[in-house]
Amino acid sequence: MQKKSKWSPGPGVKILGATLTVDDGWVVSAAGSAIGICPDCGRRSRSRHGWARRSLQDLPVQGKPVTVKLLLSRWRCAHRECPRRTFTDRLPTVADPYARRTRRVGEIVGLFGHSAGGRPGERLMQRLGMPVSDDTILRQLKRDTEVTHRNSEIRVVGIDDWSWRRATNYGTIMVDLERRSVVDILDDRSVESAAKWLRDRPSIEIVSRDRCGLYAQAAREGAPQAQQVA
Repeated sequence: MQKKSKWSPGPGVKILGATLTVDDGWVVSAAGSAIGICPDCGRRSRSRHGWARRSLQDLPVQGKPVTVKLLLSRWRCAHRECPRRTFTDRLPTVADPYARRTRRVGEIVGLFGHSAGGRPGERLMQRLGMPVSDDTILRQLKRDTEVTHRNSEIRVVGIDDWSWRRATNYGTIMVDLERRSVVDILDDRSVESAAKWLRDRPSIEIVSRDRCGLYAQAAREGAPQAQQVA
């Protein structure tokens, strides 16, 4: 294996080598930092307590999937009064805790989910060397909306149906039109679920929808105070 720093998914990751396999595409071996920083007290540590292994899907190369095999250190905190005795290397700019994909792959999964839907997005990602399931795409979309709009109030919302499985299974997508971002995705396309969602957000003043009677009824029941725009 050759050392190739260009394979790095982000800061704090040292690339040890990369190998092209027949079944799994590119497998990149990597390691974390040589110094640990306690997430609680911020004290640096060189006292290694053990190791932890982590596998992350990263962006494809030459149309082949890329899997980064990370060897992360588990450290002892050097501060005697710190409540955290040990901690593992964290890579906040590379991947979320317990995530199976790098942040940059997660962003692409979300983009394909917004534009193509579940099953079509799954097929497109497969062709591009980033195999994910339609369930993963939906989870990524919901995760994105939870992070972006956790504490924000919505004033102008757009409602439309969303294809989970084309011509077979549809959900409902909610868009904050002022921020131009998806707020939520409902599992079905019904008056009840859309009305409940609107009812839980009394700050809504305007509902933009298509001419479907279903969403008109949902807006009347869930947000009677809001102006409807079709």
